Amino acid sequence: MALVIADRVKETTTTTGTGTLTLAGAATGFQSFSVVGNGNTTYYAISSSGGSQWEVGIGTYTSSGTTLARTTVLASSSGGSAVDLSAGTKDVFVTFPASKAIATATTVSDTSNTSTGYFQIPTGTTAERPGSPSNAMIRLNTTTNAFEMYANGAWNVVKAFTSVTPTVEYLVVAGAGGGGGVGNSAGLAGGGGAGGFRTASGFSVASGSAITVTVGGGGAGGAAGSGNRGVSGTDSVFSTITSIGGGAGSAGRDSGPGALSGGSGGGGGGGGGGSAQTGAAGTAGQGNAGGNGETGGQQYAAGGGGGASAVGGNGSTTTGGAGGAGTASSISGSSVTYAGGGGGGINDFGGGGTAGTGGAGGGGNGGRNADGIAGSANTGGGGGGAGGDTLHAGGAGGSGVVIIRYADTYDAATATTGSPTITVAGGYRIYQWTGNGSITF
Repeated sequence: MALVIADRVKETTTTTGTGTLTLAGAATGFQSFSVVGNGNTTYYAISSSGGSQWEVGIGTYTSSGTTLARTTVLASSSGGSAVDLSAGTKDVFVTFPASKAIATATTVSDTSNTSTGYFQIPTGTTAERPGSPSNAMIRLNTTTNAFEMYANGAWNVVKAFTSVTPTVEYLVVAGAGGGGGVGNSAGLAGGGGAGGFRTASGFSVASGSAITVTVGGGGAGGAAGSGNRGVSGTDSVFSTITSIGGGAGSAGRDSGPGALSGGSGGGGGGGGGGSAQTGAAGTAGQGNAGGNGETGGQQYAAGGGGGASAVGGNGSTTTGGAGGAGTASSISGSSVTYAGGGGGGINDFGGGGTAGTGGAGGGGNGGRNADGIAGSANTGGGGGGAGGDTLHAGGAGGSGVVIIRYADTYDAATATTGSPTITVAGGYRIYQWTGNGSITF
């Protein structure tokens, strides 16, 4: 049922009493009430020939029997009640009541709206807000993409405007490389390279489809024994963003296998007599090269693995190369440093040697006549290289992590897998994965 108003609609009726009107046909030069449509309502007026009886109201037209029910009386010669019509011919026509001519709070309140179209509310930027707002004012703020209402002295967000899919900020850190192992009386192994580090904001995501999240694992440290280089870490992925796994650290200098490239490169093995190895390259935009092993002296120091913000240190005559420093990020809500390289190992043959320290960001320390230390989990920190005069193993690389966030004025994701940690803080929705999963916006 709809309210229909049409021009030049006028019929006559001989109905008496206060009931439904039976219509007698259109007056000359006018349309009949049939243009209103069966079951629809319209504004009507009734007037007797002398004008002593009149009535204005909302009527419901029925095509069967051509009747007009006097559904709601708005005004009449009977004090607002239905007129008890006398005998004789009366005019019945479509009108527009004076009480409906100007929209006021009274006329529009408590009224059903059956339209399937739209109702447009005021729209503007934050700077265009009313200068002297009153309680219950509502508008769409195009600066914040949110519906807002003024109440108690402030503009308050009613609901985020979510028809536009948010862009996200991401941090994708790959798994780190493991440090090399040693297996002889003068073995010095390089530290593992940090996992690739990538971060940016403004990344567009599509709604309605699952976005893949892969968290790279850290590579194993080289086993204690001759020729046991570490294992490179594996890649981490968010949508089209891939961070490369960190490169493995070199095996001890008598063992042969050199460092591998990756997100950051592994460190080179050390050794006297000119047999030291060089560090491996990192990936541009993700990490840095590993340091070189030392080529002389008695300590035989290995190079450190590369980090996200610095190359791995070279081994010296007395000290293993330090792991390259990682990079800090506050995407999780607090500052955390990720992707530090593993320290190089050292053999203190002759005494006085110091193993390389792991880079800030989860890098493990190198070993001094000991196993290398593992990189920290979910930081992409490289494993420390082993060092010693007996069999020692390299430290494993730390696993990676994937973190995204976007403004909390947008709705939460419709679905996630992989059990991410979900936090709403500081104006953001934050999702952090330490294992494989997905997210659907």
